[in-house]
Amino acid sequence: MLIQSFRMTARDWRAGELRFLLVALIVAVASLSAVGFFIDRMRSSLNRDAHQLLGADLLVNADLPLRAEWRQEAQRRGLILADTVTFPSMAQAGQGEQSSAQLASIKAVSDRYPLRGQLKITTSTEEADAGRGQKTTATPAPGTVWVDPNILSGLKTTLGAPLTVGDKTFTITQLIAAEPDRGPSFANFAPRVMLPLADLAATGLVDNGSRVTYRLLVAAPSNNDLAVVDAYEAWLKQRIEVDGVKGVRIESLENGRPEMRATLDRADRFLSLVGLLSAMLAAVAVAMAARRFMLRHLDACAMLRCLGLSQNQVSAMYLIEFLLIGLAGSLLGVLVGFGAHFVLLKLIGSFITTDLPPVSVLPALQGIATGMLLLIGFALPPVLQLRNVPHNRVLRREQAPPQAMALATYGLGIVAFVGLLLWQAGDRQLALLTALGFLGGFALFAAAGWLGLALLRRLRGAIDAQAWRFALNALQRRPGATIVQVVSLSLGLMALLLLTVVRGDLMTAWQSATPADAPNRFIINIMPDQQASVAARLAAARVDEAVLYPMIRGRLTALNGQAITAATYPAEDARRLAEREFNLSTMKTMQASNQIVAGRWFKDTPGQAEASVEQGIAKTLGLKLGDLMRFDIAGQIVEAKVTSLRKLEWGSMRANFFVIINPEAMKATPQTMMTAFHLPAGAPNLTNTLTREFPNLTVIDVSGIINQLQEVLGQVVTAVEFLFLFTLVSGVLVLYAALMGSQDERTREAGLLRALGATRRQLARSQWIEFALVGALSGLLAASGAAALGWALATYQFKFAWAFSPLVFMAGIAVGVFCAIGGGWLGLRNVLRQPPLQTLRGA
Repeated sequence: MLIQSFRMTARDWRAGELRFLLVALIVAVASLSAVGFFIDRMRSSLNRDAHQLLGADLLVNADLPLRAEWRQEAQRRGLILADTVTFPSMAQAGQGEQSSAQLASIKAVSDRYPLRGQLKITTSTEEADAGRGQKTTATPAPGTVWVDPNILSGLKTTLGAPLTVGDKTFTITQLIAAEPDRGPSFANFAPRVMLPLADLAATGLVDNGSRVTYRLLVAAPSNNDLAVVDAYEAWLKQRIEVDGVKGVRIESLENGRPEMRATLDRADRFLSLVGLLSAMLAAVAVAMAARRFMLRHLDACAMLRCLGLSQNQVSAMYLIEFLLIGLAGSLLGVLVGFGAHFVLLKLIGSFITTDLPPVSVLPALQGIATGMLLLIGFALPPVLQLRNVPHNRVLRREQAPPQAMALATYGLGIVAFVGLLLWQAGDRQLALLTALGFLGGFALFAAAGWLGLALLRRLRGAIDAQAWRFALNALQRRPGATIVQVVSLSLGLMALLLLTVVRGDLMTAWQSATPADAPNRFIINIMPDQQASVAARLAAARVDEAVLYPMIRGRLTALNGQAITAATYPAEDARRLAEREFNLSTMKTMQASNQIVAGRWFKDTPGQAEASVEQGIAKTLGLKLGDLMRFDIAGQIVEAKVTSLRKLEWGSMRANFFVIINPEAMKATPQTMMTAFHLPAGAPNLTNTLTREFPNLTVIDVSGIINQLQEVLGQVVTAVEFLFLFTLVSGVLVLYAALMGSQDERTREAGLLRALGATRRQLARSQWIEFALVGALSGLLAASGAAALGWALATYQFKFAWAFSPLVFMAGIAVGVFCAIGGGWLGLRNVLRQPPLQTLRGA
């Protein structure tokens, strides 16, 4: 039996029967493997390179100098260390009556700072304002400082001039254009003054009672091996808990930079979506190829049955043949995918500025397993139908209906399909949403195809033309094949539309979450009587959308009547929140970038305080709807009931507040104002104008953070764009399989009609009409499915605002008609050129 299976495999290969199935399997596995290899390396690279926004792989943040044993343990594990000390203080320039002082954010750094990413320095104020400069691994030399350009303008000083910090005078030697780990903490709001850690003691500014933030930066010796960092983090957390150490916070990419974590989470979802679409297209392509193989082997199976082979023997022979093809196709597909991912890397090498991690064997194993899973799930049902071919098929070309066992195997295919999606995505919600979309689309497309055929039956006499009747008769004569073709063509087109038109909408929506014109300046400490004047200055500078929001400082003192202290919570994050004051705000209408995930927006009625709380801080503090929060605001007590939980878009860089209370309840509380706006590069120095006219204002420049977010976002978008293009190969293969699925039967019919007297012109017109109807219906269904699936993905998975585009439907119908007519002409053009007898003999 095994030898006979090898002989059949060789014979079918020589006859060209297996080539389409092998090509479908190779392309399917190659697309999945290439995407898998690339995603595996790119995802590791993105997570690795994003650590430059922390300046390290891990940060240990403390209010007091860190324990020596923690440092010693890190060194024992071979980790690289650096230190920073950050605090606000006054910087002074000039002498005597000409001197001026300004609040600055002092940062003392050790030699190896930063461990991830690089500083950018320059001597040009314009370059520094634009975030452009020379990358450097150096730090300020002893006796020198590097400063933000706002220090020069604020103190009316220049490069090379002296700057006094505490008891020591330094020389300004460089301007800071970019600082990788400068996050939005309060100590970083003032302009930066960076000095060597060795000179910190000479300033006399740090004492036992000083409000200072100590940071230990930790990084792995290799960018690609973060396991040692994770192990050290686990050890350190255990030591902190056992020793009961207070005032220590361990920061990683997960909790230290929420705006970057949100960007990377969406990157993972987009990359997973590419894998899902590849898997779905591969499944359809393999199923269509296997069905075509089955249809072309019905006569051979009937002959084998007449020669004495049993059903089990026929099934075993073809299963062995498919197993051989599956192994060969999977291995070749993995090799092609492995090479293709290097081509992909070559194409996008211009924006990959760091070395990618080495290739992992996991994508190769996944590719082989995927190929076999696709073959078992989607090629097995058609093959099992071959065992049921009757003996009299040799004399009568009749096909028995599928048996129950063969139909049950389609359930196996669906289970395999869903399992494949879950495996490829790594995101259960995304996988299930996409799977339900395509399975639902399959059912709806089949129903729509059946309804379309029923409608066309009534339109048979609407047009008095022979070609029209030929076309409608051909569609009605094989309703099953027509519906299969409509469904397959619709699924392929839906994936292609999702990869092209809808993909563009998704990418645009993603980029708009952190747009290029996102706010890059914040102004705080605006007094109520300065509100009109500041707004007028912003309007005069043509700053758009600079909305002024109240900012109220308040401490959470009780929850549901129970006093709140740091000891109330076991988690360090919750204890820190309980110890510090909240930045509260008040407004009648919720900000557009916020989204209510539970409850309702408050009703601003007198005598009743209601609060809307950010869902992350609510989770940290254990807050829920209906809880009563008590705040102490400069001696005034405000008790507010939690009526809603909000999700904030951290990547938007807009003004966000953890707690918002209705305006009627906050009328008597002391308030200042704040605003956020975008200041274009090269615009007049509005910062100096405002601080000179209103010395109490603090203007915060976050353009460096925006630039970092845009760089990482641009890298991810480029990768996804290229991966989408690569996945189009699978979609084209599905279209080809759908169009070629009924080619043999159409060839026989065309030859018979020509033998009965139909002209070439009549047959050509009928074919064009037939394919145009199938293509238009498939395109309309595909466009509807792509729009619905795009809306669902944007709304429920990526949390984007979705805008309907009629271009999807126009493109769907046009491409559907073009593909159907083009594929039909390519498949049947020879039938119209050769004699009918030759066509019938070949069929």
